[in-house]
Amino acid sequence: MDFTLTEEQAAIRQMAQDFTREEIAPFALEWDREKHFPVETIRNAGALGMGAIYVRDDIGGTGLGRVESALIIEALASGCPAVASYISIHNMCAWMIDRFGNQQQREQWLPGLVTMERLASYCLTEPGSGSDAAALKTRAVREGHHYVVSGQKQFISGAGASDVYVVMVRTGDDGPKGISTLVVPADTPGLSFGADERKMGWHAQPTRAVILDGARVPVANRLGEEGDGFKIAMAGLDGGRLNIAAASLGGAQSAFDKALAYMGERRAFGQPLTAFQALQFSLADMAANLEMCRTFLWRAAAALDAKAHDATTLCAMAKRLVTDRCFDVANNALQLHGGYGYLAEYGIEKIVRDLRVHQILEGTNEIMNVIIARSLIGRTS
Repeated sequence: MDFTLTEEQAAIRQMAQDFTREEIAPFALEWDREKHFPVETIRNAGALGMGAIYVRDDIGGTGLGRVESALIIEALASGCPAVASYISIHNMCAWMIDRFGNQQQREQWLPGLVTMERLASYCLTEPGSGSDAAALKTRAVREGHHYVVSGQKQFISGAGASDVYVVMVRTGDDGPKGISTLVVPADTPGLSFGADERKMGWHAQPTRAVILDGARVPVANRLGEEGDGFKIAMAGLDGGRLNIAAASLGGAQSAFDKALAYMGERRAFGQPLTAFQALQFSLADMAANLEMCRTFLWRAAAALDAKAHDATTLCAMAKRLVTDRCFDVANNALQLHGGYGYLAEYGIEKIVRDLRVHQILEGTNEIMNVIIARSLIGRTS
């Protein structure tokens, strides 16, 4: 497998890096401090094609693959992991509509999502069902040409600011086969939101509960058939896991770059910190971990593009490996800054706070181990 980027891939990464340097990185600390969701900046990213990275081009999507998506999200996250992660979630929703929607649904929803004039949120988790997603309770009862939906979704990124919600609901019996997927506009009567959650990190995007109280959603807004929803949700998560890994990689790379620069400038006992072998070894370990993560992430992304039989397993492996190792890299970068790393103005502590949740969302890393183990055991049974 050739891990050299093509000219097109290199140009795509450069475009995302330039955008990040000019429109995200200079403002990331302010957004974090003010808990500001930079909608206009996000829409500027949409204008460059970053709102529908792997949506087909017949509807205005960029039509790229998962490797290119990983390059873009990594670049964006080097400026702000929280913003990059929201853009990842929006892309996941747009892809689900593109992949599983009919032509009428694609024409109805995707033009606004492609440009990010309309923003999207993914609604699977509930107060009583996180890792056990198939136990969700939000109920959709069909009445003629509508579903009447009641229930609550928890920890929803972009909630209250997004225009479209891709919601997993129960239309049938308990278990995964009773789940369907509905596209719910933000102005649907009966749809409301909880208070903005106070979080450790990800301050540059809102996180709220999505509350549905007798919300009437047209049957025409259902993606696929009744009972397809769990399959649709899990298919979206394969790519989402790659992107959240890429967001961890971008944040960790930024933390490493800051640490390397700081150590060249900071002196102790008459020498720069880079002169001390123990600290050199720490840098070497961090750099090796970043390169290993990047290589494996691209491997998993290529497998998903190729629809390989082990793609889901590789995506789970990449998500677990990259988010764990990159959090450690960012945390070590903070340590190498000493007391200054603990100060907000240096930007390291923000990266550590932002990356911590990546080990939890899109399926906890413990659940990633479950997926991997089941795949291994399935081969021998």
